[in-house]
Amino acid sequence: MSGNGGLTNGPPFPRGYRASGLLLHVTSLPSPYGIGDLGSSAFSWIDRLHDAGQGWWQALPLGPTGYGNSPYQSLSSFAGNALLISPGSLISDGLVQESDGQSHFSGDAVDYDSVIPFKQRLLETAWANFKAGEHKDKDLRSGYDEFCARQANWLEDYALFRALKAKYHGAYYLEWPAELVQRSPGALAEARRELASQVDQVRFAQFLLFRQADQLKEHAHAKGVNLIGDLPFFVSPDSSDVWANPELFQLDEQRRPRFVAGVPPDYFSAQGQLWGNPVYNWDFLRSTGYRWCIDRLRALLAHVDVIRLDHFRGFAAAWHVPAGAPTAQSGQWVPGPGTSFFQAVQTELGHLRFIAEDLGLITSDVQALRDQFQMPGTRVLQFAFDGHPENPYLPHNFVSNTVVYTGTHDNATTRQWYEELPDYQQHNLWNYLKRAPGQSAEAAPAMMRLAWSSPAALAIAPLQDLLNLDSEARMNVPGRADGNWRWRVREDMLSSQAFQWLQDLTESAKRSVGPALSVSVQLAPERATRSQI
Repeated sequence: MSGNGGLTNGPPFPRGYRASGLLLHVTSLPSPYGIGDLGSSAFSWIDRLHDAGQGWWQALPLGPTGYGNSPYQSLSSFAGNALLISPGSLISDGLVQESDGQSHFSGDAVDYDSVIPFKQRLLETAWANFKAGEHKDKDLRSGYDEFCARQANWLEDYALFRALKAKYHGAYYLEWPAELVQRSPGALAEARRELASQVDQVRFAQFLLFRQADQLKEHAHAKGVNLIGDLPFFVSPDSSDVWANPELFQLDEQRRPRFVAGVPPDYFSAQGQLWGNPVYNWDFLRSTGYRWCIDRLRALLAHVDVIRLDHFRGFAAAWHVPAGAPTAQSGQWVPGPGTSFFQAVQTELGHLRFIAEDLGLITSDVQALRDQFQMPGTRVLQFAFDGHPENPYLPHNFVSNTVVYTGTHDNATTRQWYEELPDYQQHNLWNYLKRAPGQSAEAAPAMMRLAWSSPAALAIAPLQDLLNLDSEARMNVPGRADGNWRWRVREDMLSSQAFQWLQDLTESAKRSVGPALSVSVQLAPERATRSQI
């Protein structure tokens, strides 16, 4: 078996490939420190996946979160979330004492109001000890210096952005003094002098996080587990991306968005949805060869094997709403970069290791773009049972180049979903499975068996469905302002019985990762170095 679960540097799913995995955000992992992290529990999680024959772990975006703690509203496309730094690893490195890491958090949900100051204090201690030379690893200093030099193109702006954000008590950057909003060179130089220590500490946290991520990825590959990352299509309006690169977005002279992203009215929302993200200046990006976008992809591919491209339809066309509009109804479809974008990415990075999140209002141009570059699409079984035999989410309508999910982070758990289904859709499910109607406790196992037995190259279920959990384990309710992204799994919930069932299911569906699935797909020599992770 190859070192990354049977795949080399080809497309995500070569012909005949069958595998499976689980969806679990890093923050949901068990940990005594109030939030999941990249430390020992993540290593143990990979071991569990390996032992159960799983070849894939999918997480949500790992960028630094702002208001609402949503991983889809990151403060940077390049930085990582410092809350994911493992205190246990800091203790092992001698950067903090065991007593510094003592905490009293419950294991059921992330309490961000407690976790954030706890992690900040821990990182301040680690930085002070690092500056004082109090650490075990003699290579830590040279590693830090090398990291800062290698990542300077985004790290300098991000570190200053976070230091300024702290100075101005978390205010939206457009509320900072005008000379900082407009990035006056003199004002930036003065801020760097004034906030030098805070800037250094942000750099150091990113160094620690990237170091731990590298170690985790190495362990995953040693265990034959591939990592799926998640890249939001749009960036947060309050991010170092927009502040440092205003020319990439459609902004006015005051750096405010001229248009914001959303989706048009549909069956679910009579007024559409206003997301508020700034939209791209594709003409400018095209003139640079999509440099920033390709750098963004390359940065994530340093940590994962395949990227889920969120809101894939935006590459064909996105819904632009005039800034200030009260609803999304006044928006219009504006063409995205289309074919030229993926051709540029292919030229630069080699094979396109992407999964297209092609959910929502999908038109023929979106499908054509996906298929032109042979990207696997996304199918969600919870959308399948409306009674129409041509429903694209029913497994008999799948092509093999597909990733099938029982549900996603935005859905109810399958058990909750089933309990809330209209009676006729419950009957449609059991009729499709050609079995007598079952109870709600039988829905998640039945949906997993359906996903695993489907023609899709890759089958994935949220851990909540493997554990057959109800509404209390839901990760996100779209449109709800707070209370999301908090669910955590406790160690005692990870029963060997559930993972043995998963292993048996995976073997019977011929999805176990093993030598028989090892596929060698060679890159063109001139692309091999650049696309090698």
